[in-house]
Order: sequence, then C-alpha cells, then structure tokens
Amino acid sequence: MSEEKESALTAEDTEKQLLAAMAEQMKLLDYVAKAGKPLPEGEKPASREDIIAALKTVSDPEIMINVWDMGLIYNIDIKENGNVFIEMTVTAPTCPVAGVLPGQAAEAVAAVKGVGEAEVKLVWEPAWTFERMSDEAKMMFEMF
Repeated sequence: MSEEKESALTAEDTEKQLLAAMAEQMKLLDYVAKAGKPLPEGEKPASREDIIAALKTVSDPEIMINVWDMGLIYNIDIKENGNVFIEMTVTAPTCPVAGVLPGQAAEAVAAVKGVGEAEVKLVWEPAWTFERMSDEAKMMFEMF
C-alpha cells in the first residue's frame, strides 16, 4: 500500500473515531439515570440531609472527592411521594465518568430509607467551576 493511501486511511479512521466520540457525547446531553421503586403509601419521605449524606458516598474515582463537596449537585427536589429529582453536572463534557456518576448517585439516593424513585439528570448550565467546591474539597484537591 502506498504511503499516500495509508495516510488517507488513517485520516478516514481518525474521522470515524472522532464522529463516534462526538455521538457518545451527544448521548450525554440529555442523560438521565434512574433507580429505586415507588415508596409504599404512607411512608415518610427522606430528609434533604439524608439525601446529601448518600450523595457524599459517591466520589469521582480520579480525584476521590464526593459529588456533593465537588459542587456537582445543582438541585435536589424531594416530592411528597418520596421520589427525588436531582440535577447534577460533571467537571467537563469530556469527563470520562460522565456516564457513570449520575447512575451511582441515583443508586445511592434510592437506597436511602424514605426515597422512592430517584432520578438524576445530567445538566450543563451553569458550567461547573472550582468555586462550586466546598472549602474542604478545595483543600483536598490542592493535595493532588
């Protein structure tokens, strides 16, 4: 095979890989993770504090700081029926765990007594910044 043809194939392969990666990122734009099951009627919904405690058990595996202290949780909405809706983000759209962390957060929250169905939606606005981190997380981050 000539060098010119080999170069063309490499460029074509690179373009295919890039398009595939972009398609994967597009899937994350509206990514929603769900866990749990409806809460039995009459059971008291979990407290916000219990949900936050559960979120603190979910850490970014690269930096080992939990999603709450990282400032990745934007909103927690607890319904009267025990269902919990959470909006969270990741540090960047190219974050390698963007498709994993919301699922882990949904599972952790769904395991809390008083939570029915947990839904975690990945959002991109506003963009995450270091300022969103807790002071404790900022100190831990500086250790890395």
